[in-house]
Amino acid sequence: MEQRKPELKQRTRNFAGGVVRFYTALPLRRTEVAVLGKQLLRSGTSVAANYREASRARSADEFIAKIELCSQEADETQLWLELLRDDCGLKHQELDVLWTEADELIAIFVTMSKNTKARKLKPEN
Repeated sequence: MEQRKPELKQRTRNFAGGVVRFYTALPLRRTEVAVLGKQLLRSGTSVAANYREASRARSADEFIAKIELCSQEADETQLWLELLRDDCGLKHQELDVLWTEADELIAIFVTMSKNTKARKLKPEN
């Protein structure tokens, strides 16, 4: 896991950067897009911030709490992307790329949480 840690740190950083670049390209003069865009910006960038916090966790319980927060924020990011696409009529390839990356990150975070919980339950030899 230690070897993958820098890769996932960079991946979540790249995701946050993609969200920032997407946000800056939005037609923010439209009130609904501006409101949803700010929510997207907040949740999308917090995935990387929370992953960094998780990587510095002092206990398995703290790690689980932070990594599950990463998953929740990525899921929330998907919601804002869906609303921008479906209800604001934004069609953009980068929107789909971000949605897919959020989906993949959620799967990774859920697996990390499950694996950490399983290790906690194993009796020590």
